[in-house]
Amino acid sequence: MSIELLANFSYIVSAGLFIYGLKMLGSPATARRGNLLSSLAMLIAVIAGLSSKGIVSYEFIIGGIILGAVIGALAARLVAMTSMPEMVALFNGSGGAASLLVGWATLYLADTTGVAAVLGDAGLIKQGISTFTAITVVLAILIGGVTLTGSLIAYGKLSERIGSAAIVFNGQRVVNSLILAGLLGSGVMFCLAPSADSQWLYAVIGLSLALGIMAVIPIGGADMPVVISLLNSYSGIAACAAGFAINNNILIVAGSLVGASGMILTNIMCKAMNRSLANVLFSGFGAVKQGKAIEGEVKPISQEDAYYILEAASNVCFVPGYGMAVAQAQHVVKELGKILEANGAEVSYAIHPVAGRMPGHMNVLLAEADVPYEQLVEMDDINPRIENVDVCIVIGANDVVNPSAREDEDSPIYGMPIINVDQARTVFVLKRSMASGFSGVDNPLFFNENTRMLFGDAKESISGIIGQFG
Repeated sequence: MSIELLANFSYIVSAGLFIYGLKMLGSPATARRGNLLSSLAMLIAVIAGLSSKGIVSYEFIIGGIILGAVIGALAARLVAMTSMPEMVALFNGSGGAASLLVGWATLYLADTTGVAAVLGDAGLIKQGISTFTAITVVLAILIGGVTLTGSLIAYGKLSERIGSAAIVFNGQRVVNSLILAGLLGSGVMFCLAPSADSQWLYAVIGLSLALGIMAVIPIGGADMPVVISLLNSYSGIAACAAGFAINNNILIVAGSLVGASGMILTNIMCKAMNRSLANVLFSGFGAVKQGKAIEGEVKPISQEDAYYILEAASNVCFVPGYGMAVAQAQHVVKELGKILEANGAEVSYAIHPVAGRMPGHMNVLLAEADVPYEQLVEMDDINPRIENVDVCIVIGANDVVNPSAREDEDSPIYGMPIINVDQARTVFVLKRSMASGFSGVDNPLFFNENTRMLFGDAKESISGIIGQFG
């Protein structure tokens, strides 16, 4: 069996493992095995790819593998769950940067004379680039560049290194339209005369990086989960384009899978917010709504009083949010849930699709604490029966339980489906302060008659309640 035939057979095996692994990611019970299968598929694909006769230096490849393994291991061990959304954003950006560089490098490898082409002899480079290759290179660079800088802006917003609010200015649409027109024009001019040292290529690179910034800065913090999934899709599409550029089948397949699954996830996230993708991407261009002013008086509660109410409850529902991740309270939440079950209460965990700052954020946190999967309840399943819940415990969530989304047409989050915790008999809200959520929208839930505010660190507050059970 020839090396080329063996490599293609390995690619088929990898593609099958990718698809099966992706399917397993659809359930928390099988997600870890799906991740391992997908990792194995990538390992097989990389080994098969390294069998190519076009490899110039294995020393650099081995060095890259070691460096990447060290970075990955450190990220997995040291990055806290609260920073996981930012890390995902950086990974998306890294994927975009890789596709951009692969597309660009394709121009240097287009000539079969080897070393001279790699060294950048423009006279040799020009003769081997087909129109199709030039188009795929432009797409890989364009989408990869947008993904890179867009992901960096998303990282900045998620980490709050830059403001999470939508950044808008007069003439923003005009500026974006000019960038897009310049990008398309430069891409066409490059395809007419492709070259690794073409000024049109540099224009495509620069404008794609600028477009990524301009595309994400007008998107507010509440829409970041959608942006994360969309940028993930972009990274897959860029990888697919790079696969066509270098004629690598498994890169095409893997990129297509990531792109398609990312688009499906983005659509699910948009439906969960009752918003179209166009609304998420372009709503920042208009005037930013402020919502109605909220007046009222909050009703604080002590850990001891919370204990007495929970001790008498027969149905308790936890509603986790980003604040639970910040406090690392998932383990004590599970412990309290077990105590309540032993006390005769029915316990559930209501998960909003966009709770946290990335898709599935709360599912990952609760899975880390080994919360039983059957106790996780989706928003559409908990809302019809929430009036029968004795106590809803909201842990650091804000936007996903904000009644303004249901009642205030002037609110920026109006129309977004929420978990209707305000309809429960009693609501405990665990927060450090009265500060608004990531979207910057105030929450009238805090002033309701049936709401009690338990201020302080969520982990310490819940530990205090556990201590009351003795």
